[in-house]
Amino acid sequence: MKILLASFLIVLSFTSCNSNKEKKEEVKKTQECFYEYDEIKSSLEWVAYKTNDKKPVPGTFNDIKMDGTKGKSPKEVIESLKFKMRTESVETNVPDRNKKIAEHFFNTINTPIIEGEVKELRNDGKAVLMITMNNTPVKVTGNYVLSENDFSFETTIDLSLWNALEGIKTLNDACKELHTGEDGVSKLWEEVKISFKTTLKKGCD
Repeated sequence: MKILLASFLIVLSFTSCNSNKEKKEEVKKTQECFYEYDEIKSSLEWVAYKTNDKKPVPGTFNDIKMDGTKGKSPKEVIESLKFKMRTESVETNVPDRNKKIAEHFFNTINTPIIEGEVKELRNDGKAVLMITMNNTPVKVTGNYVLSENDFSFETTIDLSLWNALEGIKTLNDACKELHTGEDGVSKLWEEVKISFKTTLKKGCD
């Protein structure tokens, strides 16, 4: 009788352990993780070019608003991103140049705010964005890398697509000497390189 009772207790203990283990595994399986945009771990930079030698002029914007939804995957979050950049907050680390860009370029093309959104992350490593300046929405394609929750994007845009040539001319006239190279030619290029990086926050419910 004692032997049977002991055997029963051992079986009961083993069954109880397995049951607790299964419950813990079930909790782990039902736990859902999500990703979301983190402004602190994000940066946007642009590079314009002056003189025929194509001397780079780097910059950014101090006032950038970026919104996106939580998602079950990093791709889902990135494809939900929408952004607005207030152009008067343009920053090149040269106050006088900041003022001239805002006044002579963005004011000329009637663009107090640049708006945009991510439309698609394609499987071929290309990202499609829609960017609006001068009341003109233009599709922009660039290269992206998405590794776990780290995302980077880079492209070069042609400002003429936003009918911005008058703004380029006005800004170049205002900065003629500063845009003049050793060949004596003053030039401000239509090309602007854009790069964006972010690390998404990850959480689990």
